[in-house]
Amino acid sequence: MFETVQHSVTTNRKIIAIAISCTIGWILAFLATNVFQDYEVGLFIWLPLVMGCTSTILVAYKNQTNKKLLRNIAYATLGIFCLGMLIFAWEGVICLIMAAPLGLLSTYIGYRIGYLVIKGKMKDNTITVMILFICSVPALMAFENSNGGKEELRCVTTTIEINASPATVWKNVIEFPPLAEPSEFIFKSGIAYPINAQISGHGVGAIRHCNFSTGSFIEPITVWDNAKLLKFDVDSQPEPLKEISFYNNLHPNHLHGYWISKGGQFKLTQLPNGHTLLEGSTWYINKIKPDFYWTLWSDYIVHTIHTRVLEHIKMHAEQAS
Repeated sequence: MFETVQHSVTTNRKIIAIAISCTIGWILAFLATNVFQDYEVGLFIWLPLVMGCTSTILVAYKNQTNKKLLRNIAYATLGIFCLGMLIFAWEGVICLIMAAPLGLLSTYIGYRIGYLVIKGKMKDNTITVMILFICSVPALMAFENSNGGKEELRCVTTTIEINASPATVWKNVIEFPPLAEPSEFIFKSGIAYPINAQISGHGVGAIRHCNFSTGSFIEPITVWDNAKLLKFDVDSQPEPLKEISFYNNLHPNHLHGYWISKGGQFKLTQLPNGHTLLEGSTWYINKIKPDFYWTLWSDYIVHTIHTRVLEHIKMHAEQAS
């Protein structure tokens, strides 16, 4: 009888710990994404850390338990929190998957901190420490929101060698026919991918439309150096991806104005062997933080888009040649 009651209490404690931690997490995530509209360290690193710490403290406070259980509770909290983000239509599957490494690591660190609080010198002030951790999240989010941040203009360049003359390659650079359906996983998952390119006019001032799966990039030509360099600005752009969610037409705030393409170019260089070295470059701004993590994703995606376009140009230019 005693063992059964003791097990029930432990189960209730786990449910309450997860419920409280997730509720706090959802409130603070809503604050970040819909009020401050900031996707920075407070959301991706500090919030999951605090949730891991809070769930650990709530389960272990004045209760005998073990590290493995506490760690599992912390991860369960993160999983249910993410499920809630999907249900509330605040996020889609793709972005949650991208953020998962940060969330998992931060949650683990939070669980370790919570365990140290419970078992260490601060155990007599456990509740105070937990409340301070929770209050630190909106404080950090507010600081990030008021502080803004420097917007770094990044450049990604991809090159390919083509067995054709620059003049032949040039014809396929300024506009090209539809590409085949993508085989790359990131494009099948919803990341926007190029379909074709069309141009209206000739020379500087012409308007190039690079059509993607989510819409069109409007690209006024700024440099037209025949068979050598095509450079353009970006006047407008479509959403960077189509989120996978429980709902149709999910449009979280980070799809608008957080990844900004500023311009691009195609540079053609004739090689001694008669081939053409084609370089595709994109300049963009990524406002989602922390930079060290999210630019890994954005650079990789831009490079993969470049590769898809350059391979397509290569195929058509070599066929024409």
